[in-house]
Amino acid sequence: MSSIVTDQGTVHYEVHGRGRPVILLHGWINSWDVWRNTMIVLTERGQFKVYALDFWGFGESAKDKAPPFRLDSYVQMVDQFMETLGILRAPIFGHSMGGTVALRLALERPSRVSRLGVVGSPIHGSSLNLYLKLAGVPWIARLIRGLPLALNLVMWTILAGDGKQTREMIFRDVNQTSTESFFRSIGDLHSTDLQPRIGQIRVPAIGIFGVSDNIVNPNQADLMRRALPAARIEMMDRSRHFPMLDEPERFNGILLAFLQEEVAGP
Repeated sequence: MSSIVTDQGTVHYEVHGRGRPVILLHGWINSWDVWRNTMIVLTERGQFKVYALDFWGFGESAKDKAPPFRLDSYVQMVDQFMETLGILRAPIFGHSMGGTVALRLALERPSRVSRLGVVGSPIHGSSLNLYLKLAGVPWIARLIRGLPLALNLVMWTILAGDGKQTREMIFRDVNQTSTESFFRSIGDLHSTDLQPRIGQIRVPAIGIFGVSDNIVNPNQADLMRRALPAARIEMMDRSRHFPMLDEPERFNGILLAFLQEEVAGP
């Protein structure tokens, strides 16, 4: 376990391998651990050194001193992380909320991003599951905060069709998530609209979406395709919101091939 200390609190991260740096960002109510198997696959050939971070308020990162748990603070967090570790530029991959952060990083700190990958990420907040959109409404969020059983019921409803591994991972990570980060980050995602801006991204990009995604509508693939015609879009036929768990062999192969294009060069 590794960490860096910032003015906003500790950032926990895991690192594996040797070679060119790659940064992986987890999704809402997740932690770095969603990337565990992917990190192993990406580093098997000795080409990449892979970093997986915990956002403030999630996993093992700070939950008390941290900023307001919004997307702009997470963009700043990744930028500070790279600055502290001396990583000038790297491929950035993000799952769900992490992909939305990666998109914003590519727009706001373009010199940091050499390649961009998003996995089941909301480009427009209307794509979120209805229950999650409701959790982002302030008065509903206040009500749910006072009724922990209601929150568990909502999560069980959303995850009803997922496998045991996915459900266990989510409920474990929920227990490590602060209440403030839980509600503030989803509220910020709900209000997100990157459609007018993502066409400005100039680095190679890939979008991976589960055809049966139950948390973010897979129609976000169409938004990405229209805004970034050169982007590669992969639809995972047997996946929901976690293709790295639902179809790990295909998913990891897609990421590895995309990364190796940069190693090979023109």
